[in-house]
Amino acid sequence: MNLVRKNNPLFSTIFEELFAENRLDIPNYENFSIPAINISEKNTIFVVEIVIPGISKNDVAIEVEENTLKVFSKVNDEVPTEETTKYLRKDFDLKNFERKFTLPQIIDTENINATHVDGILSISLPKKVEEKAVKKMVEIS
Repeated sequence: MNLVRKNNPLFSTIFEELFAENRLDIPNYENFSIPAINISEKNTIFVVEIVIPGISKNDVAIEVEENTLKVFSKVNDEVPTEETTKYLRKDFDLKNFERKFTLPQIIDTENINATHVDGILSISLPKKVEEKAVKKMVEIS
């Protein structure tokens, strides 16, 4: 069975902009430069990994305020001059980004740490140590 599609220039452009399959098809793609993340849970910690290739760890900041984790960067945009490189094609650009995460109450915010290796920012969010209820025997007098 073959699928036949009719090409209608008016409708195809309207629908392609509304229902783009790939963000690269959307005009002003640079507004979508939000880094991809992975969030995993282990026995004692949560780990948030953010892919930020080409961005130095000195250009990234991590803040924790109340129950919100905020990760953001400030990348200096170069002003083009005659001495800078002239691109014939430029598919990627280093842009500022900001990601916010709501932290559950079980996170020990005092012991959060982060590492930056090979373009991946890894943030360890340790869980609070649960105080186990102590079983106490009460003597009847």
